[in-house]
Amino acid sequence: MLKPVKKVTKRQIKEDRLVTTYFKATGWYDRNKKLVNGVLTAVVVLVIGIIVVMNNIRANNEKATAELGAVMRYYDDGKYHEAINGVPQENIRGLFAIVQDYGSTRAGGKAKLFLANAYFALGDYDNALKYYLDASLPDNMLQASAIAGAAACYEMKGDHLSAARHFERAASRGKELIQVADYFHLAAVNYAAAGQNQKAVELLQRVKKDHPNSPIAREADRFIAAFSSQG
Repeated sequence: MLKPVKKVTKRQIKEDRLVTTYFKATGWYDRNKKLVNGVLTAVVVLVIGIIVVMNNIRANNEKATAELGAVMRYYDDGKYHEAINGVPQENIRGLFAIVQDYGSTRAGGKAKLFLANAYFALGDYDNALKYYLDASLPDNMLQASAIAGAAACYEMKGDHLSAARHFERAASRGKELIQVADYFHLAAVNYAAAGQNQKAVELLQRVKKDHPNSPIAREADRFIAAFSSQG
């Protein structure tokens, strides 16, 4: 007499699949042990490296903030040579040294802007332009100031087209900036100086439309008439 076939439950099937999967996985691991361990080691090293880098960035930013705070009184007093080079007898490092050592930090980015401003105030437009263009700032208004600073350098160097384009870029950082109308006006003036009067007129018309309450908007028609007659 044939014995009845024993019914296999879903639970037993599931358990059997788990066992099979386990042995397949352990078998694969045994065959690829060196590869797996190498990958895990690389991941651990990467994570540790990221932690170390982040800690260094944080520490460097704190150092830059402290050194920037110390030298800013010379900058605020208009003593730009001292602000740039520091005051060794008072153990105060200058903006140039801060930028060289901590330029990639948030505080170092601000130091670049102040360093560029100091060079501009001294009439060293080449160095000012270098640091304005290199400044990377998290604050939108400060970044717009850096771009406008570069524009002013180009204007002083007689490159009116580059000046116009950078003033326009500064204005385009956001409508919330209080200097937007002024930046557009300066862009228009430099476009006109570069012979692009139509572009100058377009920017002034934009000021009238988007910033009707600004002082520039109230003077826009006069500038538009002047630029149009020159064209």
